[in-house]
Amino acid sequence: MIPGFAHAVLAAMILGPPGSLGLTLWDHYAPWDMTPPRHLEANVDRIVIDKRRRTMRVYRDGEIRKVYRPIALGFAPEGDKFQEGDGRTPEGTFRIDRRNDRSAYHLSLGIDYPQPHHRSRARGAGVSPGGDIFIHGQPNQRKGRPDLPGDWTAGCVAITDAEIEELFRYTPMGTVVEILP
Repeated sequence: MIPGFAHAVLAAMILGPPGSLGLTLWDHYAPWDMTPPRHLEANVDRIVIDKRRRTMRVYRDGEIRKVYRPIALGFAPEGDKFQEGDGRTPEGTFRIDRRNDRSAYHLSLGIDYPQPHHRSRARGAGVSPGGDIFIHGQPNQRKGRPDLPGDWTAGCVAITDAEIEELFRYTPMGTVVEILP
């Protein structure tokens, strides 16, 4: 059997560049979680959130730089976000479009949800698509208490306060965020 890292390198060479269909499929199905966690040292250019695995991987130039696990999702995480209040975390490709250091949660990185197709779909059903989807830390009122367990957000992605401090420091505006089912 090929060790995890060598397997990943071989697959990346065969399957194509970051963002290609082959590498996207590899990201979804590969045993990538053998990558050891590291401290971030430079800006990232892509974040991949895997709802099923409850993980978030951050990349720079196609290389995994850090894996955050476990992550918390919306309180009803199965499926794509459809309407405000459904408790789902959206799925698809987004970008970081705002940074908030005065958030009700310990720091937050906003993603550009809803996009036009989300608005159109919701409008057709006569509902609001919702909004204000972020990657954030724990609620500020819980400072000094244990992190909330399980999936508890209204549709956001939550990590620990220490993790969001690191991610916030190295995630510029426009960073691609891919949220997998």
